[in-house]
Amino acid sequence: MAGFRSLARQVRDARCDLALRRYSLRKCLERFAPYGHRATWDHLCARHSIEPEDRAPDPARLVAALEELEQARAVWLAYEEGFADRRKREKHDGLRRPASIDDWHRRTWGGNGVARCDRPTAHPSAPLDEVLRRLIAALETEPGVACPVCGGTHIVWRQDLANEPWFGPVCTGCGIVVPQPVLTSEAMAAAKRAGRKELASVA
Repeated sequence: MAGFRSLARQVRDARCDLALRRYSLRKCLERFAPYGHRATWDHLCARHSIEPEDRAPDPARLVAALEELEQARAVWLAYEEGFADRRKREKHDGLRRPASIDDWHRRTWGGNGVARCDRPTAHPSAPLDEVLRRLIAALETEPGVACPVCGGTHIVWRQDLANEPWFGPVCTGCGIVVPQPVLTSEAMAAAKRAGRKELASVA
């Protein structure tokens, strides 16, 4: 199975037909898709003016979308490297029980669904690398009350998410499923209250 780098080379290869180059970019999202596969594809298409179903898009736009994805992947790989080094030091020092952030991190290893968006068309509009930097900054500081990506405070607990973890706090501003370790217990409680209110209004 081809890896991210070999697929990226195919996207850039002018000798390949455009359908293959587009297909290779889609396959890159099986290796790294911060919002989830469909939402990341929708984000890249929107930012680089690619029609989602166009089988022969402008090659310059394909490459620009790939470059955005690569920049975000570099940010995430650097974070994962630092994370792995920290866990090694902690284990060496006798701290073997993982923290809540470690549990979250295990589910996102490799960068898939780091800032998962439950609805493919509802996702942040900022460049992927900027979104990941904001998220990483929040993971490395004390929990807060706002979405780490857009700063919004309207966060609602959802029980019917389309992908794992199947439930959790969702930012109604930018659409990400907010990692629970970045929220205070008060913010989590407020999100659950908001979720119950939404369910009651539907019933």
